[in-house]
Amino acid sequence: MKDNRRLFEENSVFSAVVRLALPSVIGQMILVIYNMADTYFVGMTDSTAMLTAVTVCMPAFMFLSAISNLFGVGGAGVISRCLGRRETRRASDTSAFAVWGCCALAAVYSLGCLIFLNAFVDLLGGRDVSVHPLASSYLTVTVVICGVPTAMNNLLAHLLRSEGRSFLAGVGIAGGGVLNIALDPLFMFRILKPGREVLGAAIATGISNVAAMVYFIVVILRFRGDTVLSARLSRRSFTGGIPKEVAVTGGPACLMTLCENVSYAILDNLISVAGTVVQAGVGVAKKVNMLAHCIVRGLSQGVLPLIAYNYASGNHRRMRASVLTGLSTAVALSCLCMTANLIFAPALVGIFIDSGTAPHEYGVRFLKILSLGAPFSACAYMLISFFQAVGRGGQSLLLALLRKGIVDIPMMFILVAVLPVSSIVWATPAADLICCAVSVVMLISFLKIHHLDVVDPGILQHTAPTPEEADIKRRSQAIHY
Repeated sequence: MKDNRRLFEENSVFSAVVRLALPSVIGQMILVIYNMADTYFVGMTDSTAMLTAVTVCMPAFMFLSAISNLFGVGGAGVISRCLGRRETRRASDTSAFAVWGCCALAAVYSLGCLIFLNAFVDLLGGRDVSVHPLASSYLTVTVVICGVPTAMNNLLAHLLRSEGRSFLAGVGIAGGGVLNIALDPLFMFRILKPGREVLGAAIATGISNVAAMVYFIVVILRFRGDTVLSARLSRRSFTGGIPKEVAVTGGPACLMTLCENVSYAILDNLISVAGTVVQAGVGVAKKVNMLAHCIVRGLSQGVLPLIAYNYASGNHRRMRASVLTGLSTAVALSCLCMTANLIFAPALVGIFIDSGTAPHEYGVRFLKILSLGAPFSACAYMLISFFQAVGRGGQSLLLALLRKGIVDIPMMFILVAVLPVSSIVWATPAADLICCAVSVVMLISFLKIHHLDVVDPGILQHTAPTPEEADIKRRSQAIHY
């Protein structure tokens, strides 16, 4: 913990951002790669129905991420702020609340999916008679049976990052992804009979998520006595405003993931009238475009504890430097991803769908449109994380709804009413642009209101205050809280 505290307080900001964010970015990239691997291996069957089944199930599967983000991002933000104020007991109580809250909510969701499985698959866009049974089998394994382990391994990764153990969190996420990639062909083409490839992909995903959860539990037990993380629930976990603070911090992250899944489900539903050929194209385009989003997601998850810790400790100069470093890095990387998607779209889509086919043509067109919003989405995502880190739930909630929900869903219905159905993908980059503009205005306003808008020379260098300054800031911050 002393080494982790030095990382938060004394290392140069750039070094701290790299050490915290790089493992998270790599882990998120491997997650996307294993999602792509599912699509790639399913695509080897040359079955549009199988490819569509995996695509339409993605929002339901990703809803588990919304649950883990509610308690994971919320818990991590609160824990990091507690550590910045040296409130280790409160940090442990927050950890226990996050662990059991996530477990309970994921179990309720999995049970609901089991009860309403057929209706849920139809709602997601799997009404086609060739798609429905395949999608049902995929959801049964990944959500009904393995829903709790999937949510828990993401939650525990967030909690490990909250106290600076980003490398160990990244190893767990990346290890689960690599295992999934290794198990996919084994179950799809060796163990199960032909025609059950979708079920094989689901089993591989489920096993890898269970393995990742076990890894995180072992790591936390290994550091027992040198970590604030605990699953020991007590009355303190429900007092002192802990549930409310976790909900306020993590709610926008949960809602953003939830609205993103609802948005994609609506997109799949609206575009399903054009047939499985178009659905397969947009499904592949979304997965390829996820790479840019996963980099930004990993970066923001890594930087969030650093921002939260220094905001709570009163070192606002270092907090501001962390925001600027993370933001500039996220935008730069997303621009590179956008450029690659625009230039190499045919080749990237061709990895999953044979070139010269109608699904390939649609996939290339959709990928180019979706990638245009990457830089704006990166800016918005980082600033949403900033407001989560400093405990400003109202601002982060508004931005989360702007990014997915308020703008893009109504726009999709408008576009499909006046233009060809394939034009609805334009709603995504348009919403990213609007959310980006609003988030920048809100950040500038926040910094000015709190007198944090002055950029100091050498801000990216060593910015730790003297012990006397840090003590004064911590005391004033404790009074504020």
